[in-house]
Amino acid sequence: MSQHLLKLQPVFKERIWGGSKLKKRFGFDIPSKQTGECWGISAHPNGESIVENGDLQGRSLRDVWEKERALFDYEQSESFPLLVKWLDAADDLSVQVHPNDEQAKRLEKGEAYGKTECWYVCEAEPGAELIIGHYAHTKEEFAEMVEQEKWSELLKKQPVEAGDFIFIPSGTIHAIGKGILILETQQSSDTTYRVYDYDRTDQEGNKRELHIGRSLEVTTIPAATEPTEHEPIWNGENGEVERLLASDVFYVYKGETRSSLKQPVQASFLLLSIIEGSGTVTTNAEQLEVQAGDNLIITKEAMEQYELEGSFTWLMSHPA
Repeated sequence: MSQHLLKLQPVFKERIWGGSKLKKRFGFDIPSKQTGECWGISAHPNGESIVENGDLQGRSLRDVWEKERALFDYEQSESFPLLVKWLDAADDLSVQVHPNDEQAKRLEKGEAYGKTECWYVCEAEPGAELIIGHYAHTKEEFAEMVEQEKWSELLKKQPVEAGDFIFIPSGTIHAIGKGILILETQQSSDTTYRVYDYDRTDQEGNKRELHIGRSLEVTTIPAATEPTEHEPIWNGENGEVERLLASDVFYVYKGETRSSLKQPVQASFLLLSIIEGSGTVTTNAEQLEVQAGDNLIITKEAMEQYELEGSFTWLMSHPA
């Protein structure tokens, strides 16, 4: 089977903190006004992307990964390694933490990966904030502050605005605040340990489950800082490309296509999400029109020939 480009159907998730910005910004047909997540590129069992173009139309990304592996030229992991999603935080997300690979395999049945992630901020309302990290110096201090609910003393907050990029390694206490729309690139995991959920209740009056014990086990204490360095890759009349992240898990790039960019990033395969604008992705065998909100995979078949044409902003990623 040979196919250069895989355009993927979005998978929507309703959340207690979700809103309707995914419809307003991208025109998505969302299931409700509390739609918090759009899984744009996913082979995770909890939300599998379906290919909507070409000979592979109708097949799940997980099925394509398992049966057409030559398209990806990647043998380092048995299951598809990454997941890309849009998140609309109409309300504060819970304060949470994720395990690393070793911890996830030990603590969670069926999870192939831990969860290191990163955020590109697409929109942020005035005064919007993120929680990144904490002030505890020891596990004992962390546990005591959680037990006594000293959240303002424990949690580090930082203001955020559109265009910011934040790296969240596994073990980092974090939360997306109200009024923020984010494009998240992460390992293919759905494991989340909640530390604090603002004592919210669902429609039945029940509070969501917290995972204090496992949070304490996987949280990095004291908190580690992980600065990112933006590295320019290309800057010219046709557009610009910068590398936002080079980690031991995945790489992330941001680009602006002003007319045409030929093969701006090289890897075994590439995950591409359109942030704003529109254009085409072209190979010598295929051409796809793309617009804001679209998500696709550029396979190994296209790596020496793909071209981005039009006027649009995008994020690309690939596993390390």
